[in-house]
Amino acid sequence: MDTLTLASNDTAVMGIIFGVGGAVAVIAIVFDTVQKVLVTRQRETTKREVAAYVAEGSMSPEDAERILKAGRKPEK
Repeated sequence: MDTLTLASNDTAVMGIIFGVGGAVAVIAIVFDTVQKVLVTRQRETTKREVAAYVAEGSMSPEDAERILKAGRKPEK
């Protein structure tokens, strides 16, 4: 067997493995970032809508505060 051929095959396989692994990592990071952006955008939209209800008088500030705090982790 030719040592040079075996080494180049191993290098190609390792390159493919690291290339695919790197691509998966980049895709995971992109999807996580997009998900965080969408959650933040929705949270801000909710805050604006609740503020509008309070401003027009159809909701009390206490109710608005309860709605905005719902589902959050308790502060330490």
